[in-house]
Amino acid sequence: VKMVHNGIEYGIMQLIAESYDLLKCGLHLSDDELHEVYKKWDGGDLNSYLIEITADIFCQPDDKSSRRLIDVILDEALQKGTGMWTSQDAMNLRVPTPTIDTAVAMRNMSALQTERDKASQRLSGPTVRVNVNLDGLKPHLERALYAAMIITYAQGFAQLRRASQVYKYSLDLEAVARIWRGGCIIRAAVLEDIRDAFAAAPDLANLLLDPVIGQAVGDRLLDVRAVVETAVALGLPVPGLMSALAYYDSYRRDWLPANLIQAQRDYFGAHSYARIDEPGAFHTEWE
Repeated sequence: VKMVHNGIEYGIMQLIAESYDLLKCGLHLSDDELHEVYKKWDGGDLNSYLIEITADIFCQPDDKSSRRLIDVILDEALQKGTGMWTSQDAMNLRVPTPTIDTAVAMRNMSALQTERDKASQRLSGPTVRVNVNLDGLKPHLERALYAAMIITYAQGFAQLRRASQVYKYSLDLEAVARIWRGGCIIRAAVLEDIRDAFAAAPDLANLLLDPVIGQAVGDRLLDVRAVVETAVALGLPVPGLMSALAYYDSYRRDWLPANLIQAQRDYFGAHSYARIDEPGAFHTEWE
């Protein structure tokens, strides 16, 4: 449970970092303005420990210069491995946790400081000016961040559920949500809704299937799409938001193009495939 807690923590921190990137490099907000944005967000749906401390961080002065401390901290995020463990275990359990996986990958990307310095001089971003509605970005971003955070929780709780089944843990997911709500790094107001979801349906397969949580995310999907579209147009990476959106869009579909992958596997490796019209494993002698 602690390991998955840390994996969710990685995912949410990455999502917040992406919102910071958009506000700083997209809207060119000052540190004071960034403080006000996150302080306001902490008073609404995004109320959480991580949003609270994010607001505080932008006010902290550097005791070695006249700048804010945030502006002299090297952009290389270190890690102790707990996020990676979460991803590795999720893959062993065959549970998709793409936002957590992406958060680990982006910490690895941030560590490529020397390579990124060279790449920034050689690789270009968008060269054609596009019409981007930056005025509406902040409210879209607040709602998008909330939806993506819930989706990250959904991934983590799905992993806990599968782990409980496979490893015979008999986890009480309502209790997990209650404990996390009480005092930890990922404590957030939304954990009350998550607790209610598992109280109503202890064997809930995925938080997105809860009517209240599913609607909360669904009502904000247009905001997620708008923010992702804006980020792509600006050339600003938002892989956490993208992965959360892709998770939602994949989970809500009753058909995915995996049948082509199965055909390819059978073609080059005779791995067989299942059919939609009769049970069993089948192999074709492809010409």
